Amino acid sequence: MIAAFAAVLLMSCRQTSVPEQYTESNMMPKIYPEYFDVTVPVNIAPLSFELLLIVDDMVTRFSAEGDDIVCSGVKVCPDIDEWKSLTEKAKGKDINVEVFAKKDGKWLRFKPFAIHVSPDSIDAYLSYRLISPSFVAYEELTLNQRCLENYDEQVMVDNMLCSTESGGQCVNCHNYQQYNPDRMQFHARQNLGGTVIVYDGKVEKVDMKTDSLISAGVYPSWHPSLPIIAYSTNKTMQSFHTTDINKIEVLDSESDLVVYDVEHHEVTSIEKGRDEFEIFPFWAPDGKYLYFCSAHFEYENDSVDAVEVTMRAKELKYNIYRKAFNPDNRTFGERELVFDAAAMDKSATLPRISPDGRWLLFTLGEWGCFHIWHRDADLWMIDLKNAGDSGLSEERGDAGISGSAMPADGINSDNTDSYHSWSSNGKWVVFSSRRNDGVFTRPFIAHFDGKGGFSKPFELPSKNPDYHRQLLKSYNVPELMRGPVTHTPQEFADVLKSPGTPVKYVSRLRK
Repeated sequence: MIAAFAAVLLMSCRQTSVPEQYTESNMMPKIYPEYFDVTVPVNIAPLSFELLLIVDDMVTRFSAEGDDIVCSGVKVCPDIDEWKSLTEKAKGKDINVEVFAKKDGKWLRFKPFAIHVSPDSIDAYLSYRLISPSFVAYEELTLNQRCLENYDEQVMVDNMLCSTESGGQCVNCHNYQQYNPDRMQFHARQNLGGTVIVYDGKVEKVDMKTDSLISAGVYPSWHPSLPIIAYSTNKTMQSFHTTDINKIEVLDSESDLVVYDVEHHEVTSIEKGRDEFEIFPFWAPDGKYLYFCSAHFEYENDSVDAVEVTMRAKELKYNIYRKAFNPDNRTFGERELVFDAAAMDKSATLPRISPDGRWLLFTLGEWGCFHIWHRDADLWMIDLKNAGDSGLSEERGDAGISGSAMPADGINSDNTDSYHSWSSNGKWVVFSSRRNDGVFTRPFIAHFDGKGGFSKPFELPSKNPDYHRQLLKSYNVPELMRGPVTHTPQEFADVLKSPGTPVKYVSRLRK
């Protein structure tokens, strides 16, 4: 047994050399993931890939600044220490990649390609929910975190630790204050419903539902410095298409905006329009504005009717608004129109402001608010600096700054591109996309040049390059973090099983 193990080890560690004689090809190698001419952070894990052609043998060489890595086999998996050394040397420059394939005793070298290594690093951790693309078996899901500097992945929250034969729940909407894993929150729905809030070592479950709100908090956004979280409260439902290429719709029959005070367990309403569906709050980096989306919808019978919303769903066109916020006395101003998507017969969701406060990145689709199910969804952006004072010009009238909106060229695809998150240094964006197969959502990362341009996005690297082609789950809500969440799944499960701390509804936030 020991001898056999040693033989396998020697084979896997055998010395590999680049073929001395080969025929040149002007064709690019057919590989997955496709990493041609992508720009990567200097601290990213190795970009492993595989050849999607039947060959007898394969050798790949990564080279930069007089150094190289040579790998054998159709699955190319560079050693992490050698990769880190090479990316450090190639920082601000390129890694040249050559793929040699052997077929019928002859070697062929495909056209080489480059991997551009940016000196800009990315936050070390990415968190997401892993969920099956099913509409009934949703309980078998986890919230995970992945170290982007290697391949280490950990489960943060395991939903099955709390599910029973008679009752289960869903966990979702993880969110952090300024990328800080020690200040996070996530929700549980149904059986053990409540919001779990982690704040500087304290883990607490709160019950945010009161008679004054239509629901507990749903879509969250931490204030960048204060211990308060903005939420939308939503009455949400699902409907299914029979002839449309999109499979499912997630719709609201009502929605409002609230703010929760973590320290005092108090919640207050800030947007409660009768004919407005408010959703997706997001704080500006300086904490002086709260951005959100809202759709105007008037019921024909002057009463909430889920069937009517479903039948008129394509009328739902969400615009982007904002409210001024005074951090000193914790008061809000009136809503201001930022982007009039309805004037374009479109619907805008998920506003996210870059850390320098200049760029507004959002998702634009034909209608509705749950664009992750819409194949037409793309990422768009607005330069708030050049659109006027903090994005709102006094001459704009009632039209907002729609004229300055533009597609985020370079990162959109022919399929769904939706949820997105900025890195803490504003140099990278991670977003969810279904460009591979139209079914499973995968995280893609793109470099931002600070002038409105993005590099070609690359798929989240995996140790096994075939991993994402075999994984029958989608990545949901990719959020970058400065470090890992240190609480264990069992700790979170114990908290979820405990009674939630009730909250008090107040007319305004405390100073």
